[in-house]
Amino acid sequence: MYRVSQLAAKFGLSRSTLLYYDQEGLLSPSGRSGAGYRLYSERDLERLAAIVSFRKAGLSIEETRVLLASGEGEQSVLRKRLAVIGDQIRALQAQQHLLARMLRVQSGGELPESVDKETWVEMLRAAGMDDEAMETWHAEFERRAPQAHHSFLLSLGIGEQEAQAIRAWSAAGGKEGAVREG
Repeated sequence: MYRVSQLAAKFGLSRSTLLYYDQEGLLSPSGRSGAGYRLYSERDLERLAAIVSFRKAGLSIEETRVLLASGEGEQSVLRKRLAVIGDQIRALQAQQHLLARMLRVQSGGELPESVDKETWVEMLRAAGMDDEAMETWHAEFERRAPQAHHSFLLSLGIGEQEAQAIRAWSAAGGKEGAVREG
């Protein structure tokens, strides 16, 4: 059996974190010592290892609670978190490209040229994507992360008006009648 301070040290957590997990119903001690100290079993230790893994993966307390309650884990929670992380990565990449462009403009163009619209299309074609595949890509990007899609388009040097037209077309699923410019 482990006391709260021993368990906390084993996982590099604070004592207050374990008390918080107890308060939230994620990790309750298996028992108490004669002096009233919380005592944790090997099974509690395994549960804490799972909690720590879920939290490192960015899952919220509520998502962690759902996974622990399901026994084997609920794939929908994990898939949802994976999609959120993917969206965040794409948004950060778009921000990175935009900042690089801003720096290049401010420094008089001394930074190397970032990927522009034409280069991006050439790379997609070189990867084997035809027009239909690129249209599907835009539609999926718009569906999953509209703001990141917008930022990405701007990072390619596409103007605001054209970016809005591409997004409207993408949101319509590439259907006829929608404006298409890229």
